[in-house]
Amino acid sequence: MTESRIDFRRAKFLISAPDIAHLDQYLPGDLGIEIAFAGRSNAGKSSALNALTEQKSLARTSKTPGRTQLINVFELDEQRRLVDLPGYGFAQVPLAMKHKWQQALGEYLQKRACLSGVVVLMDIRHPLKDLDMQMIEWAVASEIPVLALLTKSDKLAQSAKMKTVNEVRKALVDFGDWVQVEPFSSLKGTGKPKVLNILNEWCHPQWLTEEEQASLEE
Repeated sequence: MTESRIDFRRAKFLISAPDIAHLDQYLPGDLGIEIAFAGRSNAGKSSALNALTEQKSLARTSKTPGRTQLINVFELDEQRRLVDLPGYGFAQVPLAMKHKWQQALGEYLQKRACLSGVVVLMDIRHPLKDLDMQMIEWAVASEIPVLALLTKSDKLAQSAKMKTVNEVRKALVDFGDWVQVEPFSSLKGTGKPKVLNILNEWCHPQWLTEEEQASLEE
């Protein structure tokens, strides 16, 4: 069956939830398809979402990383959603709250049945910190594909950029096909077509039967 092309420019804000439990109340975890965006507070997550959807203020950017600690959900259509998870590793938050959120993020990855893929965003100059690896390991353990997106790639020269990309790919090689690694620049648009292709594939997950796929297109 031919996959329909998803227009990510149609993304619109749906809801915010303070935690995973409230998200489950608003949107049961077995309904539709979700793609989650996760990353450290300074990874450029909001800028990437705005660039991919070609909207300047879909996701709020802040000069104070980690200030927004809500789960923000954006609707692509009646069945498909993008989920902006709170930035992890934020410095201005008590340690107990950090641990609570780490636990909640792991629970989200392990129990959200509609989750089709996770984009883990990392500043290309500081990739694969402990929490980044933890997110990737959690997702793969739950058999959820991961796109390790190396943001702010315009900050490096081409040779340095590709050197880092290759190093990250080598570091994640044991995860096999579960993890893809791509450079990205919200400012320059680097990597955008490739990322959109991956997201489009995730919007048509292989676990759905042809009948279920057809119902999504209605």
